[in-house]
Formats: sequence, C-alpha cells, structure tokens
Amino acid sequence: MAGRTETDRTIWFSMWFLVAIATFGLAFFPMFYQLVERRNKHFLRQQELENRVKTYFRKEGKELQPTASSLPERNAKLWAVSIILILPVFVIAYFLSKDLLLHEKNQQAFLTRLTPDRGYVRQNIEIEKYALVTVATLGAGVIYWLYKIINMYNSHFKEERRIEAEMIRLMEGKSYVEPV
Repeated sequence: MAGRTETDRTIWFSMWFLVAIATFGLAFFPMFYQLVERRNKHFLRQQELENRVKTYFRKEGKELQPTASSLPERNAKLWAVSIILILPVFVIAYFLSKDLLLHEKNQQAFLTRLTPDRGYVRQNIEIEKYALVTVATLGAGVIYWLYKIINMYNSHFKEERRIEAEMIRLMEGKSYVEPV
C-alpha cells in the first residue's frame, strides 16, 4: 500500500530530545506535529485496510461485522502550536496514549473475527501510572511518558507491517507464513 514509509517511519525520541535541547525547545513543535500527523495517517490507513478486507470477504460471500467507529482525526497543526501553553503537552500525551490503546482494541476485535487462531501483540501503557509520575515530578515525568509513547507507536507500526502482510496473503489465498 502506498504511504507505508510516511506513516510508519520510526521516530527516535533521543534525536528529537537532543535537538530540542539544542534549539531551546523549538524542536518540540515539529516533533508534536509529526506525532499527531503520523497518528492520523496511520489510523486512516488502517481503516482503509479494514475496508479492503471487508470488501474482499463480501465478494467471497462472507460478511464481517463492522468494528467500533474510527477515532477522530486530531488537528496536528493546532496541537503542535498549542504546546506553547505547556498544559496541552500533558493533554496530547494522554490522547496519544489513549487513542493508540483504543485503536489497537478495535483492530484486535476485527482481526480476531477474521483470523481467530492468530495472536496479535497489543501495546500496553499504563496511562494512570505515567500521569501520576508526571504530577509527582511536577511535569518532568512527561518527558519519560513521551519516550514511552514514541516507542509504543514504533512497536505498533512494526506489528502493523506483519499484520498487513498477513492480510494481503489472506486475500491472495495464500497460507500465512511467519516472516523471519
């Protein structure tokens, strides 16, 4: 599918954090923009993949039940600019975490109906724990939370590549073979 490298490109938190220090925080604006934009594009791609799979199975005479509604698109520019007020950083961290967990829950429900015998790796981030650490450290914990969010999305995208390859093989009528 087109757009794979754009949406699922690995982001390195350490690089962004060092550049942010070197630019006195200015690099956080494009970092947050990229995080939210990447989230939006990935969720849209996932919805398109699900629609393709549903269409394929409908043609095969099988009807797949729809998953829960897709998550709302976030305005990446507005969210990135809003971090100048500081407080939105915490809100963005919360929504990026929560949205991925909801996305994966919906995705797993869809995939379990499609291939119930397969195991899918879901991300686990304890939002309450990171929020508490952030409050206890007077906001400094959000840096670690962002680190975890970036790694969580990177892991999700890696798993997504495996799932997408499996879906394509399934639609082509080939048996699934675990990639090496």
